[in-house]
Amino acid sequence: MKVLLSSAGAKIPLLQALKNAALKLQPDAKIIAGDSSKPVVSQYFADQFWHMPLCNKSNLDAIKVGLAEYQITHIIPSRDGELMFWSEQKKALKLLGIEVLVSAEEVIQLCLDKFSFAQIKTHPKCKVIPALLHPDESADLWVVKERYGAGSQNLGLKLTTQEALHHAKTMQCPLYQPFVQGTEISVDAWLDKNSKLKGHICRYRTKVQHGESQISQTVYLPQYDEWIKTLLEQLQLTGPVVLQAIIDKHQQLHIIECNSRFGGASTLGIKAGVDSLYWSLAESMAIDITQLPFTPAKQTITQVRYAGDLYL
Repeated sequence: MKVLLSSAGAKIPLLQALKNAALKLQPDAKIIAGDSSKPVVSQYFADQFWHMPLCNKSNLDAIKVGLAEYQITHIIPSRDGELMFWSEQKKALKLLGIEVLVSAEEVIQLCLDKFSFAQIKTHPKCKVIPALLHPDESADLWVVKERYGAGSQNLGLKLTTQEALHHAKTMQCPLYQPFVQGTEISVDAWLDKNSKLKGHICRYRTKVQHGESQISQTVYLPQYDEWIKTLLEQLQLTGPVVLQAIIDKHQQLHIIECNSRFGGASTLGIKAGVDSLYWSLAESMAIDITQLPFTPAKQTITQVRYAGDLYL
C-alpha cells in the first residue's frame, strides 16, 4: 500500500493520522506527500515526497507517469480545488489499480457551489441557511462569502446591507446569507460507498483561525443525530465529510455548508471514534466495514492545535 496525500502542504496531523490508519492494515504501508510547491513542511514527515504537477487536465499525462513511478495504490485529495479533478479520474485510475477516495462528481459540485447547496430541501428543524446572489429585505445583517471555494476566504461577517454590498466588491463571486446568531459546530462524519452513515461526532469550534479550528471540543448532541444522518445520506456523499452548522437560541439547527473531504481539525473526529481514514482504506481493500466497530468516546475531548518544531 502506497497512499498519496495530495496538496499535503503543512497538513502534518492529517499526514500522521493517515500513516497510522495505513499501518493498521499493512505494516509496510508507505505515505507519499504530494504538493505542487517545494519546499513544503509535509515532505519532512512523509515516507516520500512527490513534487507533483498541478492537478488539472493539462497535466494529466504527467500525473499518471508520477503515479506509476511512485507506485501509488491510493489517493486522498485534501483540498477543495482538486476534488473535482480526482473525482473525474476516479474510474479511469481504478482500471490502473489505483483507488481514489473521493465522492462522486455531482456531489462534490453541489457542495462546492454554496448557492446550489443552499437550495436543497431538508427536515424543517434542520434548515440550510438561505443564499442569495443579491441582498434583499429578508435580513438586517448578512454574511458575505465567495460562492465557490473555501467558505472562510475573505469572509464578511455580521454586515448591514450597505456594508455587505461594499465588502462584496472585493470578491469574485459574492454570495449573501442571513446572519444567524448562535453556537457554531462542526460534524465529522464518514459514509460508506453506498452513502450509508457509519458514524459521526459533533464538536464546538471554540477558536477559529484562517477558517480552521485551533481549539475544538467534542459535544454530545443526540437530538440532531437523525437529521444529520438524513441530510448526509440524502447528499449521496461517501468517505470523510465535514458539516458546518449553527445552533440558535431556540435549539434550531442551521446548516452552513458541507465539505466533501477530511477537515483541518477532523483528527479530533478520529480521536473521538470516527476512524474515517482507516475505514476508507479498509473499504477499498474489500474489508467488510460493518464488522468494524464505531465506538464514540464517552468523555469530552478538547483538541488544541499549535505550531511545533522539528530539528534534522
